[in-house]
Amino acid sequence: MSLYPSAQFLLSAAAAAQFPADNGAEVAIAGRSNAGKSSAINAITARHALARTSKTPGRTRLLNFFQLSPGRRLVDLPGYGFAAGPPAERDDWARLIDALAERDSLRGLVLVVDARRGLLDGDEQLLAWAAGLGRPVHVLLSKSDQLKRAEARTLLARSAAQLQGRGSVQLFSARAGVGIDEARGKIDAWLGTLG
Repeated sequence: MSLYPSAQFLLSAAAAAQFPADNGAEVAIAGRSNAGKSSAINAITARHALARTSKTPGRTRLLNFFQLSPGRRLVDLPGYGFAAGPPAERDDWARLIDALAERDSLRGLVLVVDARRGLLDGDEQLLAWAAGLGRPVHVLLSKSDQLKRAEARTLLARSAAQLQGRGSVQLFSARAGVGIDEARGKIDAWLGTLG
């Protein structure tokens, strides 16, 4: 059963003018293409197909807004890294994300990182971008079930050291159910009381 019974897809935005009204609270979900953003959204909301998942990198090309309850939203950002979009389209994505950053309703950023790869250059660029906003960041080391326990513990410690206080970090696996409650708790704290 979903902890967000009224959770629903709200809209896809190709331009800032299409964003929902800048009120309430929202948390952005970012990460490299195929890091597991959509799977994380589905696991956290306990909704099997709220966000579309795909094995093809770069499927999310717009900003997708999901309403958890009135005035409380998740925003799925386009993946970066492998996505093979034309330069003009990538520039449009950058403008959309910059417009999102200006919203008063943006409360925090969840960065989904493939645990098998750890924090890479693109993730570092996104962390630098988030630091300039003064918004908190929480890193999900996704697909952590594919690592041995000792590897996962080492990765967690290494990632925390790499973050140098720029955000919090945890192990996460949508498939194995690892860290879902912890991630949900962080998002709920940023969004405020859901109801």
